[in-house]
Amino acid sequence: MQVKPLGDRVLVKMVQEQEKTQGGIYIPDTAKDRPQTGLVVAVGDGEEIKVKTGQKILFAKFSGTEIKIDNEDHLILSADDVLAVVE
Repeated sequence: MQVKPLGDRVLVKMVQEQEKTQGGIYIPDTAKDRPQTGLVVAVGDGEEIKVKTGQKILFAKFSGTEIKIDNEDHLILSADDVLAVVE
């Protein structure tokens, strides 16, 4: 299934964080926070968008709408919710 965001929206594939801390402790699923980084999969055709497909971004913690595409977690975000590009 292909999803094309409209306007100033961005489709982001959520990046899973490490399951083990640097000290070697495994973090259970119930204690994990929702990731705040993701990989841009598609962008809308709005004028406000400053990111491109393939960039890794940092977004606001409780922003966007979660969807599943091919059993993978994705988010549809507004361009205003994108905080930074991670290089």
